[in-house]
Amino acid sequence: MRVVVTGSSGRLGRSLATGLAATGHEVVGLDRAAAGLDGVDERTVDLAAPGAAADAIAEARPDALVHLAGIAVPFSAPERDILLVNTALAHDVLSAAASARVGRVLAASSPTPIGYSSPAWRAAAVPIDETHPLRPANAYALSKVVIEETVRMFARTAPGAYGFFRPCYVISPEEWTGAPTQQGHTVAERLADPALAAVSLFNYVDARDVAGFVDAWLAAPADAIDGEGFFVGAADALAERPVSELWREFAPSLGPAADRLVGTAPVFSIAKAHDRLGWSPRRDWRSELADAAASTARSAPEQATTHGTRTA
Repeated sequence: MRVVVTGSSGRLGRSLATGLAATGHEVVGLDRAAAGLDGVDERTVDLAAPGAAADAIAEARPDALVHLAGIAVPFSAPERDILLVNTALAHDVLSAAASARVGRVLAASSPTPIGYSSPAWRAAAVPIDETHPLRPANAYALSKVVIEETVRMFARTAPGAYGFFRPCYVISPEEWTGAPTQQGHTVAERLADPALAAVSLFNYVDARDVAGFVDAWLAAPADAIDGEGFFVGAADALAERPVSELWREFAPSLGPAADRLVGTAPVFSIAKAHDRLGWSPRRDWRSELADAAASTARSAPEQATTHGTRTA
């Protein structure tokens, strides 16, 4: 399938675009700067410019489109800018896809529309699934609510299948080996201090698993995805102890229902994606950190040998 990915140079976009290419899709990446992605036809474009989205999508002639482009971090720009940029960009891209009669269109949302960043928020149910009420508490979360409703509008009015997904806290491959995560902390630091991960309710997902979800979404029957949204997360929580032991101190807004989150159970449910699409994540933080440590241990003797050879 020929797939356009907007925002292909971003934290999630890089892994998503290369992951789809690796599974056999013909991928065209659209972003303001290229990232040197293997197997991806990267095209430099400012999608916020008038007419740019329509021209780029018409030229690419895709079978499917995945929309990631936008301001990706809450409070990283003035609230008004976040709201206007994200909502206008999504409408421009989805409208262009509809005009080009793209068969499948998937837009990125976020878990933030449920409102857990608000001090007054309380979970309506735990684990949290797609039926949870939306209570956005900032412009970023509100922009995602508007994007979800934009998707539903096009699902009602345009041919093809339109959907959205809510990726949990994205961990890119290099972050397992110590690169800073979106908030500036390493994965190890987030695990060592539960307060850091509690801000996002201990949710996370490996960016490569998001690519697997998108591949499954593209292959699913249209009636399983049109107008639908999915949480996309890991099958466990980003915590060394069960959430049932942590929530009272670090995430009291979850309430007593979180007592059922024993073992490695996550706060966010991915059952809908599994049941409708047959998708399950393949990676978890324990195995990824172990693999990273083993790789580091293997490379240390090689580096020492190389260093000794140079200095002999």
